Amino acid sequence: MQRYLWSLVGLTLAASPLDAQGLQDKISQLFIFADGKDPLFLGGTAGSDSATALHADHFVPAAVNDNGTLISFIGTAISQNVANLPVSATSGGSTFRFEAGVPVPTSRSPGSVFGERAQTLGRGRVFIGANVNRLHLETLRGVRLNGIEMTFTHENVTGPQCDSIVGASCTPYGVPTHENDVIALRLALDIDMTVTSFFMSFGLLDRVDIGVVLPIVSTSLRGTSDAQIIPFGGTTAQHFFGGTPANPQLSTSRFVDGSATGIGDIAARVKINVTQSDRTMFAVLGDIRFPTGSEDDLLGSGHVAARGLGIVSARFGAFSPHANIGYLFRSGDLQNSAVLATVGFDHLMAPWATMAVDLVSELQVGESKLRLPGTVTYDLPFRRTVEPTNIPNERDDLINGSFGFKFTTRAGVTLVANTLWPLNRGGLRPNVLWTAGLEYNF
Repeated sequence: MQRYLWSLVGLTLAASPLDAQGLQDKISQLFIFADGKDPLFLGGTAGSDSATALHADHFVPAAVNDNGTLISFIGTAISQNVANLPVSATSGGSTFRFEAGVPVPTSRSPGSVFGERAQTLGRGRVFIGANVNRLHLETLRGVRLNGIEMTFTHENVTGPQCDSIVGASCTPYGVPTHENDVIALRLALDIDMTVTSFFMSFGLLDRVDIGVVLPIVSTSLRGTSDAQIIPFGGTTAQHFFGGTPANPQLSTSRFVDGSATGIGDIAARVKINVTQSDRTMFAVLGDIRFPTGSEDDLLGSGHVAARGLGIVSARFGAFSPHANIGYLFRSGDLQNSAVLATVGFDHLMAPWATMAVDLVSELQVGESKLRLPGTVTYDLPFRRTVEPTNIPNERDDLINGSFGFKFTTRAGVTLVANTLWPLNRGGLRPNVLWTAGLEYNF
């Protein structure tokens, strides 16, 4: 046990980000087309004559303000995804209650993978383990990450100077005509994550368990952006990435890659068994995740999250159903809290093999704080609308199906193999989350 704890300490001290520059910054670079400048700054226009140099930053306010949520949205969604990954259940293997000082088993199977059961370990018992979660992020609100489309619009230039140059009021959106120019951008992201979680629970009292989870997160990112200026009505002299007004460069692309490894958001947990009988049990669980993972490197959420659950479980021979319902509070300004609900069962198929099935859901509370800009409406030369992205404005409810097995060896070590499948399109999701692990209690 002592060697195990020292190993955890060593891993904690050794784990640190590999790149000096954060992965969040690398995502922002996909929107920067002039070195050292703001997103959407037109470097080619800035280097031209004084008449067109005024147009170099006309898309920058759009990037900073309304359309800027498109840029921050991507990075925020990725960093939150790490904190959404489920962790192992607090108890596994054999659990006990004590009658007249004699331990009486309260479970026959090693339990489920992600769903919680009401049984506690028993005073003085220890449950330790580690699992590896592997995922490749594929979709964001149903849109594939290699096919995100964005349209950045020109700022609405107003004021006496503009009025005098145009000879008319510049207040309507679309006056002067080059305000109708847009930048169409196609984004492709390739993101892999591996989360290795070390966990331990301890039976503090007969009906009270305490525990801790230490995740080590590894994130790799590759991204490309292809941008094209679409001039309105064939004008090309006002906005361009490079070249000259006579021979403008209207398209460009960027590529970034990087990786980081470090500590994720550490969790502390406590479970209290409230009532128990030979067949049914009820418990409550509380845990808190601390923002120990680097948000800049996409290793953590950057904010505290706390969860409370009510747990009901039963036992009918080899079949053990359970239900969890609770609330997840997130403290971040762009993070929604959620109602949690999990139902499932574990079934002892043989003394050494258990099947575990769960429906795991996280239902967003309130309207999404990760809002995207709305439809842009132009007034002149005719009324028309532009959609800023193909990512929909919708709730980020998460519903997943979990299916796996636990195999108990003669040495008492339990082998875990599990898959988690998205059943809806909300949020940032992989096609499948693979989990492999080891558990042991004594």
